Amino acid sequence: MKPVRVILLNEADTAFKKLNTIVGKQKKQGKTTTEEIQLLKSIQQKSTLVKANPFYGDNIAKKKIPKEYNVQNLWRVELTHYWRMLYTIKGDQVEIICFVLDIIDHKTYDKKFKYRKK
Repeated sequence: MKPVRVILLNEADTAFKKLNTIVGKQKKQGKTTTEEIQLLKSIQQKSTLVKANPFYGDNIAKKKIPKEYNVQNLWRVELTHYWRMLYTIKGDQVEIICFVLDIIDHKTYDKKFKYRKK
């Protein structure tokens, strides 16, 4: 089996760093179960699962992939509090890399994928 890396890109990296900063401040205040702490833990857990199995997430149909991502494949992992982590898989003979493109809340996810409430 090829080694797998999980790399956060652009918006996902920015969101993760911002979340990490918020969680750091909350932990210094003695907080242990905020929504942000739970979300960070969820991202870390799901990233570990994706690293163990790049096909862990739900594959999004090609016709539904927003053009802004400019990728051939897109996978979705559900996080706590209805957040989503979106990633693409790229590989060669040496390794597989899962590029996390976005970490977004449910409302933003629905808007990007043009889902509507009935």
